[in-house]
Amino acid sequence: MATIVAFHAHPDDEVLLTGGTLARAAAEGHRVVIVVATDGVMGAASGVRLDELRASAAILGAHRVEHLGYADSGHGAVLYPDPPGRTRFVRADTEEAAARLASVLREERPDALLGYDANGGYGHRDHVKVHEVGHRAAEMAGVRTVLEATMPRDAVERLARLIRLARIPFPYDAGALRAAYSPASAITHRVDVGRFARQKQAALAAHGTALRGDGRGAAVMRAAVRLPVPVFGLLLGREWFIRRRPGPGGRGEAAERP
Repeated sequence: MATIVAFHAHPDDEVLLTGGTLARAAAEGHRVVIVVATDGVMGAASGVRLDELRASAAILGAHRVEHLGYADSGHGAVLYPDPPGRTRFVRADTEEAAARLASVLREERPDALLGYDANGGYGHRDHVKVHEVGHRAAEMAGVRTVLEATMPRDAVERLARLIRLARIPFPYDAGALRAAYSPASAITHRVDVGRFARQKQAALAAHGTALRGDGRGAAVMRAAVRLPVPVFGLLLGREWFIRRRPGPGGRGEAAERP
């Protein structure tokens, strides 16, 4: 059986782009490990979101959860000072952060590391940093396969339109969406996770702190956990990846399409 390490920026990210894949892998008998760079907290350190992450991971069937010890960098024009005793992830030295992740990778000896595409999906600075740190850690630890979680841009645009039709508050810039995530031609793996929609939805619901937020992402998450499971599966029952091999600069080289 294989071992999969999923590297994410914040608690709840493990569900949104890879939750079904992780649940499917665990159900098929593979070892699943989730590593987050940050605790998802902008202010004083709190264990609540990490507790929620562990609850989510248990629902997905993960065997181990690790936090690299960094603080959330936030999203937007302002990058706030580091909180006491912690470094915001985007400010972390890439080599140091990669060494922390590589330590876990050497222990687990995974067959694949899951991370994010070069855009960090929708461009969150912590997600871009995950891409950089993940590739460097894979080089350090000799992990040969990196699968970058992403979405095809046309699917993102369709999903945004459906959200608007459902009257969920979600202002978006169509031009920005066209530059986010990845072109369909770059995607090498499309995973059908519809059978695991109930688990994925329950894992998302475990992130109560994120659901109670006041941003547009929180509004979408609240709507998602209230959907009938078949509808949730229809909207979020596929996950996409770009397979790469670690290479110079940590960006890797595209593998051949399977």
